[in-house]
Amino acid sequence: MPPLTPPVSSSSSSAQPPSTRDALVRALRDAGCVFAEEEAELILAAASTPDEADAMARRRAAGLPLEHVVGWAEFHGLRVGVGPGVFVPRRRTEFLVDQALAAVPHASVVVDLCCGSGAVGAALAASLGAVELHACDIDPVAVACARRNLAEHGGHAHTGDLFAALPGRLRGRVDILAANVPYVPTDEVPLLPSEAREHEPLTALDGGCDGLDVLRRVAAEAPLWLAPGGRLLVETSERQAPAAVEAFTRSGLTVRVARDEELSAHVILGARVR
Repeated sequence: MPPLTPPVSSSSSSAQPPSTRDALVRALRDAGCVFAEEEAELILAAASTPDEADAMARRRAAGLPLEHVVGWAEFHGLRVGVGPGVFVPRRRTEFLVDQALAAVPHASVVVDLCCGSGAVGAALAASLGAVELHACDIDPVAVACARRNLAEHGGHAHTGDLFAALPGRLRGRVDILAANVPYVPTDEVPLLPSEAREHEPLTALDGGCDGLDVLRRVAAEAPLWLAPGGRLLVETSERQAPAAVEAFTRSGLTVRVARDEELSAHVILGARVR
Protein backbone atom coordinates (compact mmCIF):
# COMPACT_ATOMS: atom_id res chain seq x y z
CA MET A 1 0.00 0.00 0.00
CA PRO A 2 2.51 2.66 -1.15
CA PRO A 3 2.17 6.33 -0.22
CA LEU A 4 1.18 8.99 -2.71
CA THR A 5 4.48 10.80 -2.74
CA PRO A 6 7.98 9.57 -3.66
CA PRO A 7 10.30 8.39 -0.88
CA VAL A 8 13.15 10.55 0.35
CA SER A 9 16.51 9.53 1.77
CA SER A 10 17.08 9.72 5.53
CA SER A 11 20.36 11.55 4.95
CA SER A 12 18.52 14.53 3.50
CA SER A 13 17.83 16.17 6.88
CA SER A 14 21.15 18.03 6.60
CA ALA A 15 19.93 20.02 3.58
CA GLN A 16 20.24 23.80 4.03
CA PRO A 17 16.96 25.74 4.39
CA PRO A 18 15.94 27.09 0.98
CA SER A 19 15.05 30.77 0.67
CA THR A 20 14.03 30.87 -2.97
CA ARG A 21 12.04 28.60 -5.25
CA ASP A 22 15.18 27.39 -7.03
CA ALA A 23 16.94 26.70 -3.75
CA LEU A 24 13.86 24.88 -2.45
CA VAL A 25 13.75 22.72 -5.59
CA ARG A 26 17.44 21.89 -5.21
CA ALA A 27 16.97 20.95 -1.57
CA LEU A 28 14.04 18.69 -2.35
CA ARG A 29 15.83 17.10 -5.28
CA ASP A 30 18.90 16.47 -3.10
CA ALA A 31 16.56 14.81 -0.60
CA GLY A 32 15.49 12.35 -3.28
CA CYS A 33 12.14 13.88 -4.23
CA VAL A 34 11.50 12.86 -7.84
CA PHE A 35 8.85 15.55 -8.33
CA ALA A 36 10.83 18.34 -6.65
CA GLU A 37 9.45 21.14 -8.82
CA GLU A 38 5.82 20.19 -8.18
CA GLU A 39 6.45 19.71 -4.47
CA ALA A 40 8.18 23.07 -4.23
CA GLU A 41 5.16 24.78 -5.78
CA LEU A 42 2.81 23.10 -3.31
CA ILE A 43 4.96 24.06 -0.34
CA LEU A 44 5.25 27.67 -1.50
CA ALA A 45 1.48 27.85 -2.01
CA ALA A 46 0.82 26.44 1.46
CA ALA A 47 3.36 28.60 3.31
CA SER A 48 2.46 32.05 4.58
CA THR A 49 6.04 33.29 4.84
CA PRO A 50 9.49 32.36 3.49
CA ASP A 51 10.45 31.12 6.96
CA GLU A 52 7.43 28.82 7.01
CA ALA A 53 8.36 27.51 3.55
CA ASP A 54 11.89 26.84 4.86
CA ALA A 55 10.50 24.88 7.81
CA MET A 56 8.12 22.89 5.63
CA ALA A 57 10.92 22.03 3.22
CA ARG A 58 13.07 20.81 6.08
CA ARG A 59 10.27 18.55 7.32
CA ARG A 60 9.79 17.16 3.83
CA ALA A 61 13.55 16.63 3.42
CA ALA A 62 13.55 14.74 6.72
CA GLY A 63 11.07 12.24 5.26
CA LEU A 64 7.62 13.51 6.29
CA PRO A 65 5.00 12.75 3.62
CA LEU A 66 4.28 15.79 1.46
CA GLU A 67 0.59 15.61 2.38
CA HIS A 68 1.45 15.90 6.08
CA VAL A 69 3.75 18.83 5.32
CA VAL A 70 1.18 20.89 3.38
CA GLY A 71 -1.77 19.64 5.44
CA TRP A 72 -3.95 18.16 2.71
CA ALA A 73 -4.24 15.47 0.06
CA GLU A 74 -6.08 15.55 -3.25
CA PHE A 75 -8.73 12.84 -3.41
CA HIS A 76 -11.58 12.41 -5.88
CA GLY A 77 -11.55 16.10 -6.75
CA LEU A 78 -11.51 17.22 -3.11
CA ARG A 79 -8.82 18.75 -0.93
CA VAL A 80 -8.92 16.51 2.14
CA GLY A 81 -7.20 17.68 5.30
CA VAL A 82 -4.57 15.34 6.75
CA GLY A 83 -1.97 15.69 9.46
CA PRO A 84 0.85 13.86 11.25
CA GLY A 85 -0.16 10.38 12.29
CA VAL A 86 -3.12 10.19 9.90
CA PHE A 87 -3.29 7.73 7.00
CA VAL A 88 -2.90 9.51 3.65
CA PRO A 89 -5.70 8.56 1.23
CA ARG A 90 -4.40 6.76 -1.87
CA ARG A 91 -5.42 7.75 -5.35
CA ARG A 92 -6.35 4.15 -6.18
CA THR A 93 -9.05 4.26 -3.51
CA GLU A 94 -10.90 6.71 -5.75
CA PHE A 95 -11.86 3.57 -7.69
CA LEU A 96 -13.73 2.29 -4.62
CA VAL A 97 -15.67 5.56 -4.48
CA ASP A 98 -16.56 5.31 -8.17
CA GLN A 99 -17.72 1.72 -7.76
CA ALA A 100 -19.92 2.68 -4.81
CA LEU A 101 -21.52 5.55 -6.71
CA ALA A 102 -22.20 3.32 -9.72
CA ALA A 103 -23.65 0.52 -7.60
CA VAL A 104 -25.90 2.64 -5.36
CA PRO A 105 -26.37 6.01 -7.10
CA HIS A 106 -29.29 7.02 -4.90
CA ALA A 107 -27.83 6.05 -1.54
CA SER A 108 -29.22 7.94 1.42
CA VAL A 109 -27.23 6.36 4.29
CA VAL A 110 -23.44 6.05 3.96
CA VAL A 111 -20.87 4.62 6.37
CA ASP A 112 -17.11 5.08 6.00
CA LEU A 113 -15.60 2.28 8.10
CA CYS A 114 -11.88 2.45 9.01
CA CYS A 115 -12.24 6.02 7.83
CA GLY A 116 -8.81 7.51 8.48
CA SER A 117 -9.12 11.12 7.31
CA GLY A 118 -12.71 10.53 6.18
CA ALA A 119 -11.72 10.99 2.55
CA VAL A 120 -13.97 8.22 1.21
CA GLY A 121 -17.01 9.44 3.13
CA ALA A 122 -16.41 13.04 2.08
CA ALA A 123 -16.04 12.05 -1.58
CA LEU A 124 -19.24 9.99 -1.50
CA ALA A 125 -21.20 12.76 0.18
CA ALA A 126 -19.86 15.36 -2.26
CA SER A 127 -21.16 13.28 -5.18
CA LEU A 128 -24.43 12.03 -3.66
CA GLY A 129 -25.63 15.26 -2.11
CA ALA A 130 -27.75 15.15 1.04
CA VAL A 131 -27.01 11.87 2.81
CA GLU A 132 -26.84 10.61 6.36
CA LEU A 133 -23.09 10.12 6.69
CA HIS A 134 -21.22 8.31 9.45
CA ALA A 135 -17.52 7.48 9.72
CA CYS A 136 -15.56 5.58 12.33
CA ASP A 137 -12.02 4.57 13.16
CA ILE A 138 -10.27 2.99 16.10
CA ASP A 139 -7.68 5.80 16.12
CA PRO A 140 -8.87 8.99 17.87
CA VAL A 141 -6.36 11.10 15.93
CA ALA A 142 -7.90 9.91 12.66
CA VAL A 143 -11.42 10.49 13.98
CA ALA A 144 -10.60 14.09 14.90
CA CYS A 145 -9.27 14.64 11.38
CA ALA A 146 -12.31 12.97 9.80
CA ARG A 147 -14.66 15.07 11.90
CA ARG A 148 -13.15 18.24 10.38
CA ASN A 149 -13.32 16.86 6.84
CA LEU A 150 -16.92 15.69 7.18
CA ALA A 151 -18.28 18.79 8.88
CA GLU A 152 -19.30 20.53 5.66
CA HIS A 153 -21.23 17.41 4.63
CA GLY A 154 -23.07 17.14 7.94
CA GLY A 155 -21.23 13.89 8.70
CA HIS A 156 -20.65 12.28 12.07
CA ALA A 157 -17.33 10.70 13.10
CA HIS A 158 -17.16 8.05 15.84
CA THR A 159 -14.26 6.45 17.70
CA GLY A 160 -14.28 2.69 18.21
CA ASP A 161 -13.63 -0.78 16.86
CA LEU A 162 -15.51 -1.24 13.56
CA PHE A 163 -19.29 -1.57 13.96
CA ALA A 164 -19.14 -1.14 17.73
CA ALA A 165 -18.53 2.56 17.10
CA LEU A 166 -21.72 3.08 15.08
CA PRO A 167 -25.14 4.11 16.41
CA GLY A 168 -27.35 1.04 16.70
CA ARG A 169 -30.14 2.76 14.78
CA LEU A 170 -28.12 2.29 11.57
CA ARG A 171 -28.63 -1.48 11.62
CA GLY A 172 -30.36 -2.62 8.44
CA ARG A 173 -30.32 0.90 6.94
CA VAL A 174 -26.88 1.38 5.36
CA ASP A 175 -26.92 1.75 1.56
CA ILE A 176 -23.15 2.13 1.09
CA LEU A 177 -20.76 0.56 3.57
CA ALA A 178 -17.26 1.55 2.40
CA ALA A 179 -14.53 -0.13 4.42
CA ASN A 180 -10.98 0.83 3.49
CA VAL A 181 -9.58 -1.80 5.84
CA PRO A 182 -5.86 -2.40 6.43
CA TYR A 183 -4.75 -5.27 4.19
CA VAL A 184 -0.95 -5.45 4.32
CA PRO A 185 0.16 -8.82 5.76
CA THR A 186 2.04 -8.35 9.03
CA ASP A 187 5.30 -9.78 7.65
CA GLU A 188 5.21 -7.31 4.75
CA VAL A 189 4.74 -4.14 6.78
CA PRO A 190 8.54 -3.71 7.20
CA LEU A 191 8.81 -3.74 3.39
CA LEU A 192 6.58 -0.68 2.98
CA PRO A 193 8.17 2.67 2.04
CA SER A 194 9.47 4.55 5.06
CA GLU A 195 6.86 7.28 4.67
CA ALA A 196 4.13 4.75 5.45
CA ARG A 197 6.03 2.78 8.11
CA GLU A 198 7.22 5.78 10.06
CA HIS A 199 4.45 8.33 9.67
CA GLU A 200 1.14 6.46 9.34
CA PRO A 201 -0.56 4.46 12.11
CA LEU A 202 0.13 0.73 12.13
CA THR A 203 -3.58 0.06 12.60
CA ALA A 204 -4.20 1.55 9.15
CA LEU A 205 -1.65 -0.74 7.49
CA ASP A 206 -1.36 -4.10 9.26
CA GLY A 207 -4.11 -6.53 8.25
CA GLY A 208 -2.83 -9.55 10.16
CA CYS A 209 -1.16 -12.76 9.04
CA ASP A 210 -2.57 -12.81 5.50
CA GLY A 211 -3.76 -9.21 5.50
CA LEU A 212 -7.44 -10.11 5.71
CA ASP A 213 -8.18 -10.24 9.44
CA VAL A 214 -10.13 -6.99 9.51
CA LEU A 215 -11.81 -7.68 6.17
CA ARG A 216 -13.20 -10.96 7.47
CA ARG A 217 -14.59 -9.25 10.57
CA VAL A 218 -16.26 -6.58 8.45
CA ALA A 219 -17.74 -9.10 6.00
CA ALA A 220 -19.12 -11.27 8.80
CA GLU A 221 -21.12 -8.46 10.41
CA ALA A 222 -21.94 -6.31 7.37
CA PRO A 223 -25.27 -8.06 6.50
CA LEU A 224 -26.68 -6.91 9.86
CA TRP A 225 -26.07 -3.29 8.92
CA LEU A 226 -26.79 -3.20 5.18
CA ALA A 227 -30.17 -2.15 3.88
CA PRO A 228 -31.80 -4.49 1.34
CA GLY A 229 -29.83 -3.87 -1.85
CA GLY A 230 -27.05 -2.15 0.10
CA ARG A 231 -23.40 -2.67 -0.81
CA LEU A 232 -20.26 -3.43 1.16
CA LEU A 233 -17.12 -2.31 -0.69
CA VAL A 234 -13.61 -3.23 0.41
CA GLU A 235 -10.27 -2.60 -1.29
CA THR A 236 -7.76 -5.43 -1.43
CA SER A 237 -4.91 -6.76 -3.57
CA GLU A 238 -5.16 -9.03 -6.58
CA ARG A 239 -3.47 -11.82 -4.64
CA GLN A 240 -5.95 -11.55 -1.77
CA ALA A 241 -9.09 -11.20 -3.89
CA PRO A 242 -10.08 -14.91 -3.96
CA ALA A 243 -9.91 -15.21 -0.16
CA ALA A 244 -11.80 -11.93 0.20
CA VAL A 245 -14.54 -13.20 -2.12
CA GLU A 246 -14.80 -16.34 0.01
CA ALA A 247 -15.27 -14.23 3.14
CA PHE A 248 -18.03 -12.19 1.49
CA THR A 249 -19.76 -15.31 0.18
CA ARG A 250 -19.61 -16.98 3.58
CA SER A 251 -21.51 -14.03 5.08
CA GLY A 252 -24.33 -14.45 2.54
CA LEU A 253 -23.50 -11.50 0.30
CA THR A 254 -23.72 -11.61 -3.50
CA VAL A 255 -20.17 -10.85 -4.63
CA ARG A 256 -18.53 -9.07 -7.54
CA VAL A 257 -14.88 -8.11 -8.08
CA ALA A 258 -14.03 -4.85 -9.85
CA ARG A 259 -10.54 -4.08 -11.18
CA ASP A 260 -8.74 -1.05 -12.55
CA GLU A 261 -5.44 -2.14 -14.05
CA GLU A 262 -4.13 1.40 -14.48
CA LEU A 263 -4.56 2.16 -10.77
CA SER A 264 -3.72 -1.41 -9.68
CA ALA A 265 -6.98 -1.26 -7.76
CA HIS A 266 -9.12 -4.24 -6.74
CA VAL A 267 -12.46 -3.73 -5.00
CA ILE A 268 -14.71 -6.46 -3.65
CA LEU A 269 -18.42 -5.56 -3.73
CA GLY A 270 -20.93 -7.48 -1.66
CA ALA A 271 -24.67 -6.91 -2.02
CA ARG A 272 -27.31 -7.78 0.51
CA VAL A 273 -30.05 -9.53 -1.43
CA ARG A 274 -33.31 -7.62 -1.42
